[in-house]
Amino acid sequence: MTQQQPATEPMSQEMQDCVHACMSCHGVCEETMSSCLQMGGQARMQIMRALMDCSEMTRMCADMMMRRSPLANEMCMMCAQACDMGAEACMSMPDDDRMTRCAESCRRCSEMCRAMAGATM
Repeated sequence: MTQQQPATEPMSQEMQDCVHACMSCHGVCEETMSSCLQMGGQARMQIMRALMDCSEMTRMCADMMMRRSPLANEMCMMCAQACDMGAEACMSMPDDDRMTRCAESCRRCSEMCRAMAGATM
C-alpha cells in the first residue's frame, strides 16, 4: 500500500487530470447507457452491464482520489480494468458515433488511472 498524501496539500496536476478523466468518463457512460435503453435489444444489455460497472467505478475512483483514500491506488487499477471493459463493449458497435466517443473516453480514463495506480496519492 502506498503512502497517503495529506488532504491539506493540493492535488497534483496528474491527480486532478485523472479525477477529471474519471468524471468525464462517468458522464459519457451515463449518457451512452441512456441511449442504449432507447435502442433496446439483448446486445445493448451486454454493453450496458459493462458501462454500468465503468460508470460506478469511475465515480468512486474520483471520490477516493479527492479524499486521498489509502485505497485510491488499488481503486485506480480496478477502475482502469472497468474502463477497458467499457471501451471493448462500446467497440462492439464501431459504426455508432456515441459508442465510439464512449470508447475513447473509457480508454483515456483507463490510461490515466493506470498511471495513477503507480503514483503516490
